[in-house]
Amino acid sequence: MSGIDIRFSPSTTQDAGSFRLIELPSELCQLIESTVNAPSRAQSPLCIKGNLTEDAVLCTADETYALRSVQLSNTLLVTTPSRTDPGGTVNVRDQLHEVLELVPSVPKLHKLPMLLKGAQYDDSDEEQRAAFVKYSYNQASSEIQASEAEFQQGLKEKRILVLDGYLRPIVPAHLSTILELILSYTVTLSLSCQAAEVEELVSTLADEHEVPREVSAQIISWFGTVREGLWEINIGAVVAEIGLEILRHYKHEPIVESEFLSKWKNKVGDTFEASVALELLTGNYLRSDDNPGGATLTYFSAFGLPTDPAARFTELFLTKQRWKSNDIEPFLSDIAVNSKERDKLLLKYARTITTPEGTWYTSRVGYNN
Repeated sequence: MSGIDIRFSPSTTQDAGSFRLIELPSELCQLIESTVNAPSRAQSPLCIKGNLTEDAVLCTADETYALRSVQLSNTLLVTTPSRTDPGGTVNVRDQLHEVLELVPSVPKLHKLPMLLKGAQYDDSDEEQRAAFVKYSYNQASSEIQASEAEFQQGLKEKRILVLDGYLRPIVPAHLSTILELILSYTVTLSLSCQAAEVEELVSTLADEHEVPREVSAQIISWFGTVREGLWEINIGAVVAEIGLEILRHYKHEPIVESEFLSKWKNKVGDTFEASVALELLTGNYLRSDDNPGGATLTYFSAFGLPTDPAARFTELFLTKQRWKSNDIEPFLSDIAVNSKERDKLLLKYARTITTPEGTWYTSRVGYNN
């Protein structure tokens, strides 16, 4: 067997630091291979996002991966065949002491509310809002560390409209008012909740309440599925949004649970009051049984908590010294990609205590509440 000569390339100094090795999960290998082998030579489904102050992430069309550096115990040599003797000599172009691994990550959408302050949309005269902060869909899509599918889902969940190409978070109270109108017209127009005519609803809201068609059409798409002009309404999601707007007024002072449920049912109307259920608002409230007049609720949303896991647990344990499993889990869903990762976070930042009342989580660190 003939040997191969290994030599340092004349360009080794220039090439130093130019190469990176990325270890690909099997699903990404398949994705890349399918793209390379596609007859149409489809555009690469991968992109890396992140500015100078952020850790880079790699995004596919529908998933986000964190890039992590893993140190190697042995040096890897990056070599290429010699131009003068390609069969017998290789040139060393670079030396690598690390590889990059890809770890599934939650999309980093937390910057959106801060970037869009001052761009809120409500029923005010738009001529008075000409100076709103302008942040376009294309700019946000390229800068926010999320895949395109996750980005679009994030806009939906955070109730952000796209108007004239710009992102406009809708004021929660205005959204709730529009949803109440939609429920009302669903009944008065005798529309089916499984196949409501979108055009009829959009036209009615525009003619009777001057709700712009592009606004109502997007809101409708957030709360169900639209196919061929017919809307299958997610009644639970609509009812939940209306209830959430009521609950937001009780951030500092709690409300008796029975009183809250009564207000909620009154808002959605007789036809839909059977859909009212406290479980719809999981992850948005704290419940206390200490009040002699009955259980109370306080608005407390996971979306308002820090995204850093350590800071998240600090905030949670400063709010309550101990949590039951099913109470704390909804407040961790947006910082863990799955239940396995969530359990790892609980193991790292919380201590388990078993009592006759059940299993509780407490902090591993003492706090002064």
